[in-house]
Amino acid sequence: MTHAFESLGNRGLVGNWGSSVADLRNHSLTDHRKISSTGFSASKWRKKYTRILVFSDTAILLMASGAVLGIFSATATTNLWVAGCSILVWASYLSLARTRSPQQIGVGAREYKRVVDSSAFAAGTMAVATLLLDIEGVREQILVTFPAGMMLLLAGRWLWRRWLSAKSEAGYALSQVVVVGQSQDVDYVVRQLQKNAGPAYKICGLLFDGSQGDPRIEESVPTFHGIDNLEQAVQFAGADSVIIAGSLRGGTGALKELSWRLEKTQTNIIVVSSLTNVAGPRISMRPVEGLPLMHVDVPSFAGGHHVIKRAIDIVLSTVALLVLMPVFLIISILVRQDSKGPAFFSQERVGRNGRTFRMYKFRSMVVNAEDELEQLKNQNEGSGPLFKMKHDPRVTKVGIWLRKYSLDELPQIYNVLRGNMSLVGPRPPLQSEVASYEGHTGRRLFIKPGLTGLWQINGRSDLDWEESVRLDLYYVENWSLTGDLMIMWRTFKVMVQPTGAY
Repeated sequence: MTHAFESLGNRGLVGNWGSSVADLRNHSLTDHRKISSTGFSASKWRKKYTRILVFSDTAILLMASGAVLGIFSATATTNLWVAGCSILVWASYLSLARTRSPQQIGVGAREYKRVVDSSAFAAGTMAVATLLLDIEGVREQILVTFPAGMMLLLAGRWLWRRWLSAKSEAGYALSQVVVVGQSQDVDYVVRQLQKNAGPAYKICGLLFDGSQGDPRIEESVPTFHGIDNLEQAVQFAGADSVIIAGSLRGGTGALKELSWRLEKTQTNIIVVSSLTNVAGPRISMRPVEGLPLMHVDVPSFAGGHHVIKRAIDIVLSTVALLVLMPVFLIISILVRQDSKGPAFFSQERVGRNGRTFRMYKFRSMVVNAEDELEQLKNQNEGSGPLFKMKHDPRVTKVGIWLRKYSLDELPQIYNVLRGNMSLVGPRPPLQSEVASYEGHTGRRLFIKPGLTGLWQINGRSDLDWEESVRLDLYYVENWSLTGDLMIMWRTFKVMVQPTGAY
């Protein structure tokens, strides 16, 4: 089975092993068991987790339909029949859309998107049936059961994902993999797996096609050299999948031969796309008589999705400003009492297509902070053109916790309402940063900057400049409404458990 490698994720590497094939073959059975570190193989664990999702989804559908029957008409036979049909149609769409596919669950936004799509299709099917067959009792199902059930399904999947992530800390994973490829490709894939977390993949072996890789990585897991040792690597590591990290020295023919060899071991093949900055929403496959063609859509910087994005910005920013008004008032008072000066701070930033605008924040530094910046530049701890200090003497007492919990950025909601910014997007840069852009970095300005984004939820100031740029460019070219919702959700978690905020 071959499929495109869409998301990288796992918690880390296990064991402490040598790097030669001969040494690995001499390891005892006890050492082999040490790799798995759980009572389940990945395939058994994956099947068990899938059954859990089936049971959970079914229980949620029954609960949502049962609640509607209890509220509206528990004794009506017609309603019972309609509720049963709704559950059957809904469960069928969840299965047909492969919402519990091993390639979708556990990491990324696609699992949630497929649950939403399935729920929408089920509601649409019941609505059409009502019009054609003149069935009574469907209105309550469409207006109440489907929206409520969809939210419960999403909440259930999120809770199970949290449980699965906790299990991954103990060594459980949906797939145990051996990473195969040339040294630079293997090192890159391993680093991405380590950083991007998730319980989807657990690295249990490396197979280098040629020279050695990073010694620090090689010391962490069993390491083989040479494609000829593929079967031994898979068997020794107890892997159920092989990740092909980039091109092999033997070219496309080597990949085909490798897949044939793995048929005997029933091992899945996961191919890492060379288009490392292109995400699933822009990729589609079209086979043409034995020639699988990968279609990559052109990035969208305007159009219908952007209109919807702007509508969501207007609605959510308006609601947020009204709800947070008391919070704004309290923070303003605290800032004014803590140090002399205004409660708010504004600064010129660069927005979409290079247009400048005034960005607003709660003041977290002394009034003359800009004047003191020149004296502190030699203590800069940031990377690239960014200036950052973990213990900046200009930050006020109130400013310390405002920055820690990102409360100083709340006034940017006003920028979102005005249209200078979006709720989700790249970090809004200073003019001095834009002046130092090199290469394709300027593509960050193709869309509006955001109140939050991938930079904010992946470490913020702890990231180096190259990684910050990579995340922003990735978002610019691959953003989606579903991805925006997930970023907003993860932002709340980062605000409660802040990382890199100073």
